[in-house]
Amino acid sequence: MGLITRNRLERNRKVFKFITLLIMVTFAIWAVYGINGARGFWSPFWQIYALAMAEGLFDRFFIDWYWVGHTKAWTIPGTEDLKPYIPKKTLIAKWGITIVGNPVIAAAIAGILFPFFGRV
Repeated sequence: MGLITRNRLERNRKVFKFITLLIMVTFAIWAVYGINGARGFWSPFWQIYALAMAEGLFDRFFIDWYWVGHTKAWTIPGTEDLKPYIPKKTLIAKWGITIVGNPVIAAAIAGILFPFFGRV
């Protein structure tokens, strides 16, 4: 219909991903260091990792597999031929980020903040 260009769609996707990642990281830092008072490297690492895995597994199983894949909530009339709505390549990438990326992100955050919150 020409309501939006591919470039604008791509830009919106990148902005959305950046903002949601920023919110997730900010919340994890606030919860782990501010509320829980974690210090050192390992305590913050495990807490951030647990938060990220809980979010990731909830998204993979409940949102992607069950809600999008097995309910009619996401079925748009006339697009049934486009199912599955989440392509296999995208699912593999999401699982890779969940399994490999989450511990790397947790270690990076705990490592970067260690000089500031490293004293036990």
